[in-house]
Amino acid sequence: MITIAVPNAEVQNAIGDLSPHARTVIWDPKESEAPAGIRDDVRMVCLNHLVGGRTVYGRIGECPQLSVVQLPSAGFEHALPFVPEGVRLANARGVHDTRVAEMALGLAIASQRRLPEFFAAQQRGSWEQNPFTPSLADCRALVVGYGSIGRAIGVRLRASELEVEGVARSSRTDEDGTTVHAVADLTDIVGGFDIVVIVTPYDDSTAQLIDAEVLAAMKDDALVINVGRGGVIDTEALTAEVLAGRLRCALDVTDPEPLPEGHALWSAPGAIITPHVAGFAQLTDSRYAALVRAQAESLASGGDGVNLVP
Repeated sequence: MITIAVPNAEVQNAIGDLSPHARTVIWDPKESEAPAGIRDDVRMVCLNHLVGGRTVYGRIGECPQLSVVQLPSAGFEHALPFVPEGVRLANARGVHDTRVAEMALGLAIASQRRLPEFFAAQQRGSWEQNPFTPSLADCRALVVGYGSIGRAIGVRLRASELEVEGVARSSRTDEDGTTVHAVADLTDIVGGFDIVVIVTPYDDSTAQLIDAEVLAAMKDDALVINVGRGGVIDTEALTAEVLAGRLRCALDVTDPEPLPEGHALWSAPGAIITPHVAGFAQLTDSRYAALVRAQAESLASGGDGVNLVP
């Protein structure tokens, strides 16, 4: 029998009954050390959103049978420094694809159709028409980080009649038929697109990937959308381009995060800022519950788990 710790009863109920060889118990390591009655049995711990750090992982590390820590997010770089030796880290890859893709599409529509201008006019009680805002249709979009979330974004953009291509570590034709360029060619190709969507994870290879050179290569009035990680973009270089009126941006993530009070992007014309909300979902979400059940099945059958990160 394997034991899986979940943070509260609501999550436990959403996951439901597991196999005859697995059970869930309630323990949130943010709130307390592992109760003596389960400490020696826990094989997997499910963490809530925005939970981590040395104290939390120190408590997790006191469980001698622990083999997997399940994150609620697709991103995992924040957890790597704290994972106890010998314990594998699993992310929630696939759980948030639809939510992030929805946000990317929403930000694209909001910026293209200049919705913030209309919302501001509404607050002023002013009827200010701008009937010729650009459509998404017939634009070309480049999705930087063309994995599972990138594919979900591509589906929604194509439904809005955009031409979509991708960028990844190496060039290929993706399983969905998308032309995917090598990241080494990004500067050379980016000028051919009206919208650039960033969804790549953050690591040493992607830090400030979208730098001054890449931004300068974009066409005038191009839109930069970031629903990945803030550190992938050179914020200073992007701010300069947006303040000059040459580029627009719609950022769900920033570097630093949050943006400091008074930062120019808060009020820059052509900038939309949302507070890192694209990919969050309740741990009671059916897709997260399905992931935990898959983890339980793998561990109970002697496997290492699913969605394990390097």
